[in-house]
Amino acid sequence: MIEQKDFTIQKLGECTIDSPMKGIRFTEDGKHILYHRELNDIQSYLEKGISPPSFEAAGPREKLFFDPADLSCGIVTCGGLCPGINDVIRSIVLSLYHHYGVRNIYGFPYGYQGLNPEYGHSPVQLTPELVNTISESGGTMLASSRGNQDTSVMVDTLERMKIGILFCIGGDGTQRGALEISEEARKRKLKLSVIGIPKTIDNDISFVQKTFGFETAVAEAKRATSAANVEAMGAPNGIGLVKLMGRDSGFIAAYSVLVDNQVNFCLIPEVPFSMEGFLAALKDRIERRKHAVIVVAEGAGQDLFASTGERDASGNVKFVDIGIYLRDAIKEYFNSIGMEVNLKYIDPSYSIRSQPANPHDSAICLLMGHNAVHAGMAGRTGMIVGYWNNMFTHVPISLAVSERKKIDPQGWVWNSVLASIGQPANMT
Repeated sequence: MIEQKDFTIQKLGECTIDSPMKGIRFTEDGKHILYHRELNDIQSYLEKGISPPSFEAAGPREKLFFDPADLSCGIVTCGGLCPGINDVIRSIVLSLYHHYGVRNIYGFPYGYQGLNPEYGHSPVQLTPELVNTISESGGTMLASSRGNQDTSVMVDTLERMKIGILFCIGGDGTQRGALEISEEARKRKLKLSVIGIPKTIDNDISFVQKTFGFETAVAEAKRATSAANVEAMGAPNGIGLVKLMGRDSGFIAAYSVLVDNQVNFCLIPEVPFSMEGFLAALKDRIERRKHAVIVVAEGAGQDLFASTGERDASGNVKFVDIGIYLRDAIKEYFNSIGMEVNLKYIDPSYSIRSQPANPHDSAICLLMGHNAVHAGMAGRTGMIVGYWNNMFTHVPISLAVSERKKIDPQGWVWNSVLASIGQPANMT
């Protein structure tokens, strides 16, 4: 049975205003990017007389919904830090200002708190001069926060300031909040466009091939795995243990292995393991090669523990620190069998996420920012800018947050990891 997903993008109304952009190739509204990549998948739809699912293509439109001369826009950055946030802010501001002539651009400090007057955060007037060099720094010039705010209060603020487009830079929780803002505006019959730019260093947003900051994170993770390997090689029965980001999805851990296959074990949330199976495989490795390097994603092995039931400000379940747990468990195990090991533990998480974006991520940020502006000016709403089959797309927020993107244990990424490092396929 073919599952039908709704790829429809909401529009505020008819676009009747000529774009001020000149000398460029506009994107036609009918242009779409196929979701499926394999011919067999596409043929199965055609055989049943169904159009294959596809994304609306991103890009500048010849006709606009908003009049740039009478438009105010806002930007919020929410959730944890990630390389490239400042690049996206800069891209949005410069595109609004230079492509469309929009002059009223506001940054709301500390994420959605900035839309709640109770916190007293004053909006920042964003200009090309103010954002000119921010991409050279990590973090976000607007600062960030976690947690929900009253949707009605936030829309009150946007309505009072006559904001026409709100750009929401953030992950799963941020985009759920953006969808609620969009729906509240629709109930009030406000002409408010809400455009999301997916920010998740874990690369776990569904229907998005790759998010900004991910490549920078993998490059920085390689520094940690290389250091762990040096430490492991430099001591008798040396073990280097590196904990990386990845609550629900192990993409950073997996790709850090693919760029540095001196790693010998990769533990991710999608592939269960038992401590008995893992420690037996580790012992075998130490006996044969006298050293080992282990990478573990923060969400790996959580099934080994009883849930704390506690949640953070974003509503995420608080995890047991798997890195510390493994460090202590490995030491205890080898002590119990009378085998000397020298273990070094490295957790580079905060140093990775605070880095400026590398050149490739900077380019992704620039184009995501541009395409977010193009979408907003054309009256799209309730959507994020996606990236699929190496093209930029429009993705309904409802679709993007419907599930987490995860590594398929039977797919090519995980099989490539296993082939690269020789880890046992089953350690349960």
